[in-house]
Amino acid sequence: MSHVKTALGVIVKLLLIVIFGFPFFWMLSTSLQTLEEVNTVTPTFLPASPQFQNYVEAWNYGATGMGVYLKNSVIVVVAIIAIQLAVMVPAAYAFARYEFRFKKLCFGLVLIALMMPTQITFLPVYLMFSDLDLINTLWPQILPFMTDAFSIFLLRQYFMQVPDELVEAARLDNASEAKIIFRLMLPMAKPAIATIILFSFLGHWNDYFWPLVMTNSDSVRTLPVGVAQLKQMEGLSNWNVIMAGNGILVFPILFVYLFASKKILHSFAYSGIK
Repeated sequence: MSHVKTALGVIVKLLLIVIFGFPFFWMLSTSLQTLEEVNTVTPTFLPASPQFQNYVEAWNYGATGMGVYLKNSVIVVVAIIAIQLAVMVPAAYAFARYEFRFKKLCFGLVLIALMMPTQITFLPVYLMFSDLDLINTLWPQILPFMTDAFSIFLLRQYFMQVPDELVEAARLDNASEAKIIFRLMLPMAKPAIATIILFSFLGHWNDYFWPLVMTNSDSVRTLPVGVAQLKQMEGLSNWNVIMAGNGILVFPILFVYLFASKKILHSFAYSGIK
């Protein structure tokens, strides 16, 4: 019976690999095909001669090129992650280690924020940035995401796992609260920090709606908007170039995820999230 369960487990895993891996394989294969191979009735799984020129064409598309979109995406994502960590680490530490008035109410508001998509608040936020004359800049793509409810919740769960004795011992050694956070809490919460960075990276690197709403110029738009415009420019014919553009968007995500997946599993297991 154990051999049967093992075999079934292997089969299920292989099926999942095929189901989730085939779209990426198809994207990569199509991005390297000629236009004739793409438009044939019989699907072509492997290009006869890889056409890396498709990536060059996708990279140089439009008046600005993909380089501008990529630069904007990197600036936005790095700024969001840096600001989030600076804001959320002290907030999570306060929820985990301090007792103060309206603590439960404040944390309840954090939990409510977990259930609110950004599309609900985009109109008042848009009007606010419009009044500040910041529309069509990078600021409205960064500032609304200074905090993240899930990240505060995850870090709080992690900080609560640290024994009280360690914190009290640090305080007896005259360690300041900042020193406790940076020397004690953060080193023990590395998997949670890695998870927060990865989730924030994935969410904002792929964000199409918010940059589209907050910008009207290619000079400040991010990569997902640029790839969407590439599809509009190429129509429904040059799928090889379109897939090359999608590859430029997706490959950094795959690279980051492959190096951080173990940290995610460790973070959820240690924090008690099921």
